[in-house]
Amino acid sequence: MTHYINKIPYLNLVGACLGPLDALDKIYSEKIELVFLDIHMPELSGIDFMKLMKGRIRVILTTAYSQYALEGYELNVIDYLLKPIPFERFVNAVQKAKEALDPKETLEAKTPPKQEDEFMFVKTDSRIQKVRFGDIRYIESLGNYVSIYTEQERIVSHLTMKDIEERLSEQHFMRIHRSFVISLDYVQFIEGNQIFLDKRIALPLGETYRDKFFKALDDNMLTGKK
Repeated sequence: MTHYINKIPYLNLVGACLGPLDALDKIYSEKIELVFLDIHMPELSGIDFMKLMKGRIRVILTTAYSQYALEGYELNVIDYLLKPIPFERFVNAVQKAKEALDPKETLEAKTPPKQEDEFMFVKTDSRIQKVRFGDIRYIESLGNYVSIYTEQERIVSHLTMKDIEERLSEQHFMRIHRSFVISLDYVQFIEGNQIFLDKRIALPLGETYRDKFFKALDDNMLTGKK
């Protein structure tokens, strides 16, 4: 366990105790956030040890006895590692502990930036222009060029559709035709094989892209009972 712990950069080994009473003393005298705890120990079992702690500290159980797993989880252990413990499994448990100990950091890491805050720079014939993803309504392929249509303007750049697609979020943008990528945020309605971004702008929905497009709409689609 000491060897494993020393391999994880964000773990700081405060101590390795041979018995539960020594561990209790260390926990109450030092700032400890996480304990790797065995079940079978002299003087005090791991389960009794956790009951004494009353949730004061986070615990990962390390044991050869699987029958204690349910009781361990009832005491809110982070994870239950069965010996012999593979390093990959150890890392997975430690990551769970990290997320439990610092949920704010985890939330920030998992929360993607808002669509309106993201942007890219594209080069036109006369300048390098900042384009916010939230402003893009659709993009048209023109061979080795693309036209990016926003609510305010049309921007032509010497890029391929593949170049653009690699920068766009699949949550907000979708290829609907070999020549068009649209922002799902601007879709107003679909009629036949056309997607309307407003009453004037209608773009073709290619047969190749049809199933994927409607699958993307499923989560937000209401249908009447037949």
